[in-house]
Amino acid sequence: MKILLFGKGGQVGWELQRSLSSLGELVALDADSQDFCGDFSNLEGIAQTVRAIAPDIIVNAAAHTAVDKAESEPELARTINAIAPGILAQEAKRIGAWLIHYSTDYVFDGSGDKFWLETDPTAPLSVYGKTKREGEEAICATGCRHLIFRTSWVYAARGGNFAKTMLKLAQERDTLKVIHDQIGAPTGADLLADVTAHAVRMALQRPEVSGLYHLVASGQTSWHGYASHVIDFARQAGIEIKVTPEAILPVPTSDFPLPAPRPRNSRMDTRKLQNTFGVHLPLWQSGINRMLTEFLEKQS
Repeated sequence: MKILLFGKGGQVGWELQRSLSSLGELVALDADSQDFCGDFSNLEGIAQTVRAIAPDIIVNAAAHTAVDKAESEPELARTINAIAPGILAQEAKRIGAWLIHYSTDYVFDGSGDKFWLETDPTAPLSVYGKTKREGEEAICATGCRHLIFRTSWVYAARGGNFAKTMLKLAQERDTLKVIHDQIGAPTGADLLADVTAHAVRMALQRPEVSGLYHLVASGQTSWHGYASHVIDFARQAGIEIKVTPEAILPVPTSDFPLPAPRPRNSRMDTRKLQNTFGVHLPLWQSGINRMLTEFLEKQS
């Protein structure tokens, strides 16, 4: 079996190289790959790549994820997030391949406080959210066999992330201001990759599972709760922390105005995924704790 992965250098793509390697021959590409085109701004190039490799599974971990920058370059965001995935879906349909694609909580308007279902109406607030929703629709319209995983608040141990930033600031500052009115579940790229590999195995045997799924860690928190957890974990691990718990101040989203509006409610119902694929999604704290333990050990 042959697997074609786009976006190998991103947070999720990096972990997918590990999780997918046991399923078959893996061809992993990035925008600057030389042998085959992995640049999503080159639409004909990625179509030619699929035709040349003729994979059984196409995994798209590439995206325009610079949420604020997308507001000023909507056509590029649309090309990468909507048109290119549609082309991959057309090619997948033509050769009978599966397409695995990742989407986002930004397809919702973030209203209310309930957990979003896959069947709930979408109403994206930003260019990023709108183009990601267009990508979902383009894939579904082709009728190809697909798995679309909507996720949120993605982090990885590799590279920078919110937790590492908060930890650094907590060692330098007397007070921190962190947003308290956006709610979601921090979700590890490693969890996304592992569930993807499991789902692909099942999909190959049960094509009827083709569809859209919500995939996030269990539980919920605010960015303030997230930061407080990270800092408390580090303090208990013996790291010298300057800021006191009382000096981590909860503030509204309006205190940090940005070009692209953020959804306030990013809670996502994952029962469909768990019931279909028989997976258990751990609490968000477990992934964060493991990532922090690894990170702190490297610092010592």
